Amino acid sequence: MILVLGLALSGYALFSSLISASRELSASETGTPQLTGKKDEQARKSDGRHIIVIDAGHGGKDPGAEGVSGKYERAYTLSLTMKIAALLDQEPMFEPHMTRTDDTFIGLTDRARMANELHADAFISVHGNTFPDPDIAGTESYYYADDSIRLANTIHQQLIQAAGFKDRGVKMEGWWVLKKSEVPAILLEIGFLTNRDEEAAMLSDAHQSKVAQAIVDGLKQYFSTKK
Repeated sequence: MILVLGLALSGYALFSSLISASRELSASETGTPQLTGKKDEQARKSDGRHIIVIDAGHGGKDPGAEGVSGKYERAYTLSLTMKIAALLDQEPMFEPHMTRTDDTFIGLTDRARMANELHADAFISVHGNTFPDPDIAGTESYYYADDSIRLANTIHQQLIQAAGFKDRGVKMEGWWVLKKSEVPAILLEIGFLTNRDEEAAMLSDAHQSKVAQAIVDGLKQYFSTKK
C-alpha cells in the first residue's frame, strides 16, 4: 500500500513538472491583456484602493485541462473570476482588473506584465487542476517570491474552508506568471476537473460563489493585517 502511494505521488510530481514545462514554453506567445478596471494608477493612489488583478487561466486557443464532463478549464476559470471581480467591485477598498473577460488567448508574460504596469497590490491566477488518475483530488495554492507567501497562506486558508476539498497545501513553484510578476502573486488550483466529484462541484454556480467569496475574504484579511 505504501509503495503504491509512493508511486502515485511520484507520478503526480512528474506530471506537474511536465505541465510546468509546457506552460513556460507557451509564455513566448503573446496576447493583449484587457484592462477592465475603472481608474488609473494615480487616482488609485489618491483614494487608497488596492489594485487586484484577477487572472482567468488559459483561454482562446489554450483550453487548459479537459474535465470529466468534457468541459474545459478556460470556461471554468472565466466564470469564477468574473464572480470574484464582481464581489471585489462591491468593496470600497478594492479596484479589480481582469486579464480577460471573454474566451481570449492572453500570453503568460502579458498577464504578469499587466499586473506589473498597474503596480498591482496583488495578482491572483485562477486554475482548475488535472491528473491522469481520476482519484487525485484537492486544493493547492502556489507562490514563487517570498513576498507572496503570506498572501498565499491567507487566501488558501479561506479557500480550503469554502471549497471543501482535500488540503494539498501551499507550495513554492516557478509557474511563469509568478516568476514574471513583480508584485505579490499567487496561483490557485481550486480543485481537480479530472475528479468527477470535484468537477461537479466546481462547475456549479453555488460552489463558484462560495469560492469567490472566500478569495475576497482572504484578500480583505490580508490587507487588514498587512504591515
